[in-house]
Amino acid sequence: MNIFSNLLFAQTHEWIKRGDDSLYWVGISNHAQEALGDILFLKLPDIGSCLKQGQACATIESLKAASDIHAPISGVVAEINAVATENPESINTQPYHVWLFKIQANDEKIFLNELGLLQSASQYESGISN
Repeated sequence: MNIFSNLLFAQTHEWIKRGDDSLYWVGISNHAQEALGDILFLKLPDIGSCLKQGQACATIESLKAASDIHAPISGVVAEINAVATENPESINTQPYHVWLFKIQANDEKIFLNELGLLQSASQYESGISN
């Protein structure tokens, strides 16, 4: 299993990390991309959208199925990855290098509580291997 230790994971298979731009980068896990199969289409949230933790905010489609992508934390969408929408198949080859959108956390207290609800890489790996 290829899980980076600097990432946190939602139970819905999204990962999040703090980027060098102080925003929180969001992508999907290797487990999620393997379950989906060949990814064909990606619909990301609009810049400026206010998201709540756990909210379905994007859609990813593959040959097998369409699935929602959920916000791992609350905040405002600050940036989307246009390259990922143009080349969604890149998620299949590098799920931990292809971020989908970036979130700016609004309320520090809420944000810290929400981070505490996410799983470490080892917790996530243990949960998906059971």
